[in-house]
Amino acid sequence: MKKSFSRSMAAAFAAVSLVASSAALADLDLSASKVSAISKQMNVPTEGVFKKFSAQIRFDPAQAAQGSAQVSIEVASFDIGDRMYNDQVAGKDWFDAKTYPRAAFVSSAIEPAGGNKYNVTGKLTIKGKTQTLTVPVTVTVTQSGATQTFDGVLPIRRSVFDVGTGEWKDTSIVSDDVQIKFHIVATK
Repeated sequence: MKKSFSRSMAAAFAAVSLVASSAALADLDLSASKVSAISKQMNVPTEGVFKKFSAQIRFDPAQAAQGSAQVSIEVASFDIGDRMYNDQVAGKDWFDAKTYPRAAFVSSAIEPAGGNKYNVTGKLTIKGKTQTLTVPVTVTVTQSGATQTFDGVLPIRRSVFDVGTGEWKDTSIVSDDVQIKFHIVATK
């Protein structure tokens, strides 16, 4: 049960942190993309992966401020490698996937941060709780411009989103700090 909490927390946060930007709407390459959440349970890092997510990304490095990203993650798709833990994480104490089936990130601003780095600000919603966050994103564009890759890590606190209630609210077993890690590949 403790393992599932850490893994589910990490996955939820990872899902929310998928971020990108502007110009033509890009197609998401799901087979090459990944969203995960990393947390610590009893001070041991645990990583889980969200298997189902979608993204609508518009990004042109020359017009970054006009970019946008909308990411939706099916929280019940969180996988930490064990069905029992996966079911537990989808339950009421963690993601409450029946009541809140999706976590979402919607960008509101994209600002260049030097080189191929951008700061993407937007609203992250998990379990009906919304917080405005800024996530640093590294964008890699192939020479042809046909493929864009968006990489980043978004640190969050699970308690802000009520992920881990009841006995799981105690952060001495499962850390409050979660890192949502994403690697999004999009093609034009």
